[in-house]
Amino acid sequence: MNKKMKNFNKILFALLAAGVISSCDKKLDIQPRQSVDATVALTTPDDVESAVVGIYSIMGGGALYGTNLFMLADLQASESYASWRGTFQGARQVANKTMTRDNSEASRTWIAAYRAINMANVVLDASGVVSNSTRKATLEGEALFARGIMHFELVRFYALPWGATANNDHLGVVIRTKPTKNETDAFEKQPRNTVAQVYQQVITDLTSAVAKLPNDNGTRADKFTALAFLARVYLQKGDYANALAAANQVIQSGNYRMNASVRAVFDNKNTAESIWEIQQNDQNNAGTSNDGMATFYASLPGIGRADVRVAAGWVSGYDPNDLRKQEWYYIGTGARPGNWYTSKWKSFSQNLPVIRIAEMYLIRAESNLRLGSAVGDTPANDLAKIRNPIRTNLPVIAAPTLNDVLNERFLELAFEGLRIHDFKRLRMSTGSFAWNDPKLVFPIPAREVDASEGALIQNPGY
Repeated sequence: MNKKMKNFNKILFALLAAGVISSCDKKLDIQPRQSVDATVALTTPDDVESAVVGIYSIMGGGALYGTNLFMLADLQASESYASWRGTFQGARQVANKTMTRDNSEASRTWIAAYRAINMANVVLDASGVVSNSTRKATLEGEALFARGIMHFELVRFYALPWGATANNDHLGVVIRTKPTKNETDAFEKQPRNTVAQVYQQVITDLTSAVAKLPNDNGTRADKFTALAFLARVYLQKGDYANALAAANQVIQSGNYRMNASVRAVFDNKNTAESIWEIQQNDQNNAGTSNDGMATFYASLPGIGRADVRVAAGWVSGYDPNDLRKQEWYYIGTGARPGNWYTSKWKSFSQNLPVIRIAEMYLIRAESNLRLGSAVGDTPANDLAKIRNPIRTNLPVIAAPTLNDVLNERFLELAFEGLRIHDFKRLRMSTGSFAWNDPKLVFPIPAREVDASEGALIQNPGY
């Protein structure tokens, strides 16, 4: 399978031509630019193509998958896991659960996500200029994919979790399905939708994306990328039957397989284990703007600020013979030496796997166990794809329980942006903070609330 090895330089050139590369500077990239992206009309198929590439650029920036959608999920559930040792106050507030209504990380993530959503809406609005039906469907599918996953990330961070109320009618985020193209559009006041409504929109967008996207779309989102996110969405809301069905389709596609080495997916780009990853290289990566995963997680000579320190107790929770312990953790030798750090993120130019096939096996195993079924394969065989003598130097678990699968999920997907979300869906506490504690919900940016003239209701405590 060679689906991911297409030339990314063409995409980078298109980005530069479209003028849509955004700054990742944590101090400067905090102002909303809701109408800027749509000031130039998309009048040709290439314009629409460039706009789609622009969406990927926004999502790969530090405010989203370039850093925050990974790191903030770690910091929110940092108890007995990791600690923030850096100087950025916004990240420290996230880790300490002391966010204020003007928290810089909450603000920039909200703004960037809605920029990506707006660009997706612009693409969908202009896609009629694309006469080739196949190309049109693909571009629309990519826009729907982006709009869906951005609303999903927003509702997980800025609202109480699924299940916090009986009907999930508590406040979610604003659903935006129309483009903001001028000042009149920008001044339109929209209230927050309910969590149930947001999840339904996410599922609708991703389901539509599945129908439009091709099986193979190079390094960009394809049908199975959308299905993988659908599996993640359904799991988050406890819909195990649909999570199982989506994960099974991804696995059964045969497009992906686990690498023999636990390091391969992080040391190499676009391996068969990765379903979708953020493309980076020496010239284009979040780390060059004092952002990025390696910047905050690495402690190597000349690489990293070592701001996210891994708790020694977390590392000791792995079996001593587990190759994941040996290959994914190290004692730092750069900034703040002598402490534990994760080697998943150790190069500015490495790609960032957002979702990989290991997660699909774990979702299928968990869902089958909960449902008492064996769709696709048995939980034992699925878990053996993750934990086996070759890959982890550990024996397979012949008859895994649900706790076995969940434990392997935490060990396998550590520091990949899932921890707080798993705590919330499993109704687990992090330290003294319950799964539905309002302090685990981000504030709606203060300037957004103030500008809405009462349309946007702020989260409790802010």
